[in-house]
Amino acid sequence: MSEQALKVVIDEELCKQCELCVAICPVHVLRISSKINSKGFHPAELFDNEKCISCGFCAMTCPERAIAVYKPEVEKA
Repeated sequence: MSEQALKVVIDEELCKQCELCVAICPVHVLRISSKINSKGFHPAELFDNEKCISCGFCAMTCPERAIAVYKPEVEKA
């Protein structure tokens, strides 16, 4: 990831690999990680922060409330 703040933060320990967030993402920037959490699940991960539109669908869909979405601040001139 770049130095830019992440738009989606996933609590890997809460994720149970249901894949609902991956399926609902309109810009397809989420995927299931190769990592394994302490419960034996492969958590979701954001793999393309630049293309993320911060729509929040992933967070709304997550039954475990494991996802937080942040909208980048727009600089005012």
